[in-house]
Amino acid sequence: MGPDDIDRRLIAALEDGLPIVPRPYAELGARLGLGEDEIIVRLARLIELGLVRRFGVIVRHRALGYRANAMVVWDVPAERIATAAQRLAALPFVTLCYRRPRRLPAWPYTLYCMIHGRDRAAVMTLIERATEAAGLHDVPRAVLFSRRCFKQCGARYGAPPQSPDTAGTEETAE
Repeated sequence: MGPDDIDRRLIAALEDGLPIVPRPYAELGARLGLGEDEIIVRLARLIELGLVRRFGVIVRHRALGYRANAMVVWDVPAERIATAAQRLAALPFVTLCYRRPRRLPAWPYTLYCMIHGRDRAAVMTLIERATEAAGLHDVPRAVLFSRRCFKQCGARYGAPPQSPDTAGTEETAE
């Protein structure tokens, strides 16, 4: 059985994000005229149906004063990548950490992590700490600082995806 009108209203409400309150599902339910338990049951069903795939947090780091951010990429040998990734992901200043396949010959990097800081110098200090913590001093790396900030938004269910050319952007200082 597919989604009903209540499910569609719930999905539309999710696109606006969950409220930052101690019981967000109760608050969401109050907005929709539903109980907290019904919201949870319906969300579980929407996830099971594949209509809602994940929940995530969007941190607007620039609004918090973090003006510099860098994607750090390492060419980590396969036998070391799991340990290095676990160590990086455990660091409080690493906001993303994931593995990707090499794209040889131009792109040899296999491990990626995102680090935010108030300025480039702060980010570079954190990168050195991350490199040390993960035991990656002997591994080739590249540091890719962002030049602009794309508009961040939550999931849009049923809307066509935007390409980077049509998404809103903000210019950033380097």
